[in-house]
Amino acid sequence: MSEQWVRASEIADYVYCRRSWWLKRAQGYSSQNVREMQMGTRYHEEHGRFLQKSIWAKRLAYALLFGMVAFITFQILMNS
Repeated sequence: MSEQWVRASEIADYVYCRRSWWLKRAQGYSSQNVREMQMGTRYHEEHGRFLQKSIWAKRLAYALLFGMVAFITFQILMNS
């Protein structure tokens, strides 16, 4: 008996659509919407980069806010 490995991506395909998984794995069909899937992949990559930039911008904003509060507190304490 030949062992066939099931990859994690295949499990995700199966959970999403069992019929699609069966057509690919057992019948050898391939997707006809390759261009759309590539566009979706590019979109998700761009969105991920945008989210990373947003996270770093938020961290920078918190750091600047903390710095300003520390500076103002120091000024108030030194002038007292």
